[in-house]
Amino acid sequence: MKQTPSQTVGPYFAYSLTPEQYLYNFKSLVGNIMVNPTEHPEAITIVGKVFDGENNVIPDAMIEIWQNDGENQLFGRFGTGTDSQSRFIFHTIKPKSVNGQAPYLSVIIFMRGQLIHSYSRIYFSDEVALNEKDEVLNSVEKERRKTLIAQKNGASGSSSGYEFNIYMQGENETVFFEI
Repeated sequence: MKQTPSQTVGPYFAYSLTPEQYLYNFKSLVGNIMVNPTEHPEAITIVGKVFDGENNVIPDAMIEIWQNDGENQLFGRFGTGTDSQSRFIFHTIKPKSVNGQAPYLSVIIFMRGQLIHSYSRIYFSDEVALNEKDEVLNSVEKERRKTLIAQKNGASGSSSGYEFNIYMQGENETVFFEI
């Protein structure tokens, strides 16, 4: 029997989704720059790494983020193998609150060893009041909510930078959602 796309995360997806990560000589059709920070002064930068259950950095994961706040519909993809430090880096516009929800980004994680992708969210540490009222965030056990919150830290030398690390397993495991 032949493998189907959901059974192989490696070379099948690499060629079309993150070719630079696997040293193909062409660029991905979708990049990490959702907005150009020089053209959008309100742009934020989100930087992070993906860790396995033993806290080792996963150098070949693929992260996609998507946002739709009614004004901005943005999408980006980043292969951690394209960065010398195995990070993902996104430049986007911070989402606005919709219907009283806290601003968030939808996240999809693909990586070797997974037969299906994982879904999560990124909330923001400087949205305390809205985070406290967000229905989805508050449906997560209180001690695990921090795994969904990007910390404002001036990443990449910017005053609008956030750090968000993804832990696939272990003590700091990121909360993943079933869709």
